[in-house]
Amino acid sequence: MLDDTAVAVRRATDTAAAVLVCLDFGDEDYEDGIAEITRLAQSAGATRNHVVRGSRQRPDARLFAGSGKVEEIGIAADELNAATVIFNHSLAPGQQRNLEKELGRKVLDRTELILHIFSQRAKTNEGKLQVELAQLEHLSTRLVRGWTHLERQRGGLGKTGGPGEKQIELDRRYIAKRVGVLKEHLLQLRKQRTVRRRARVRREVFSVSLVGYTNAGKSTLFNALTHPSAGAYVADKLFATLDTTSRKVWIENAGQVVVSDTVGFIRDLPHGLVAAFRATLEETVRADLLLHVVDSASEARLREAGDVNKVLAEIDAATIPQLAVWNKIDVSGLEPAVERDEYGRISRVLVSARNGAGLAGLRAAIAEAARPQKQPGHSQTFSPELSIQCR
Repeated sequence: MLDDTAVAVRRATDTAAAVLVCLDFGDEDYEDGIAEITRLAQSAGATRNHVVRGSRQRPDARLFAGSGKVEEIGIAADELNAATVIFNHSLAPGQQRNLEKELGRKVLDRTELILHIFSQRAKTNEGKLQVELAQLEHLSTRLVRGWTHLERQRGGLGKTGGPGEKQIELDRRYIAKRVGVLKEHLLQLRKQRTVRRRARVRREVFSVSLVGYTNAGKSTLFNALTHPSAGAYVADKLFATLDTTSRKVWIENAGQVVVSDTVGFIRDLPHGLVAAFRATLEETVRADLLLHVVDSASEARLREAGDVNKVLAEIDAATIPQLAVWNKIDVSGLEPAVERDEYGRISRVLVSARNGAGLAGLRAAIAEAARPQKQPGHSQTFSPELSIQCR
């Protein structure tokens, strides 16, 4: 545990200030990573931040960043009066403990920061259960080499008790029990969702799921496709919404279509979150068509699209037909367009969810994708490949 002096320092610091540590281990997208961790920190509530850069061949076994860099981080934290130091990397439990001891401040790695943001955003009961499950499963890995209070022992009953249990063993047992309860609750919710989905299949309702990198404008597009009063929360922040929202919408030449807005993805999305949100993401897995929403104004749009496809592969959704929807053309300066591949099929639509430009073309593309299901004897030939090449 932190000593009394370190605790006193932390109490006197600014909880809205954070030092962000970004070390270059030879990554091609190093600069993109700095911009992303900055936005993540802002989304978590850090109104002031300072970025500490550095280059290393490999992480330091004890402090990840090395003693000299940790001293630089401490100076930056003192100057900013920051309560938190955030590493844009995954830290081992021992490294995290050593860093907190050296710096006298709370230290978070990238995974814990994303978990913290998810805990802030979860609104529904299912969302809260999923976030708690991911947090507990992550915490269980931190107990292997946990803080000193976990080594204390509890005595047995009365004077005849044995040596007792270590606190770490009690914590592990509590976490394991709670994880079991959460998984059971989520299983019940998953069964309910499956029943609703089967009802849609019996009615032959075409289903569309919006997927994409966080803050690509999925929820804005969802509201534009369905109705502004659909109520999908929209904000210019990462992971603005976590819970899947589904609405029915009538599309000409397609009939009744169910459109679902899902949680956004991000690079190196913690595997625990993907597993915990699997019930929610099943709306994606079971969809007839994925609208892969890409921020056309982002310089990293191709890398972001690739990261989304990696997560789709992880949840067994890589083979579902995709339609690339390049959003925010009002920012990027592109014109509304419907593009086709060499086989004459619509492969990409350029739209602005904010002002509605190109939405008519998007609806026509959805109708074209739905047509084979509406006409017996036709096979679904819509290409699963994502067209993301620049014009």
